[in-house]
Amino acid sequence: MIYAGIAIILAVMAAGIFMTARRNNEIRTGGIETEAVVTRSEEHISTDGEGSISAVTYTFYVTYRNQYGEEVEAKLGSGKSFDNRIGKAWDSELKEGSVVTIKYLPDKPDYVIMA
Repeated sequence: MIYAGIAIILAVMAAGIFMTARRNNEIRTGGIETEAVVTRSEEHISTDGEGSISAVTYTFYVTYRNQYGEEVEAKLGSGKSFDNRIGKAWDSELKEGSVVTIKYLPDKPDYVIMA
């Protein structure tokens, strides 16, 4: 019974990784590049079994103008396959008001990646 539960959890995780990798690759290869402004961020704190903080990651949101000139707010993904939250390395300069170059898909404008 426990093994079946673990297998289901692993299958769901694997499917999520696959779908994220596929989406990021689709944006990387066929996305439209433009400038965006960081509008807000959300902090995510992970804790270990004892309640100690084990990791802090951030989800950033940007606003950009799509190919029709419409303003869109979107989640900024790292472009990595395993985690769409942005970690500690290259995001240290991101803050509200930062201008970044992104790529997006016209038919899925609410998720973008760094170009």
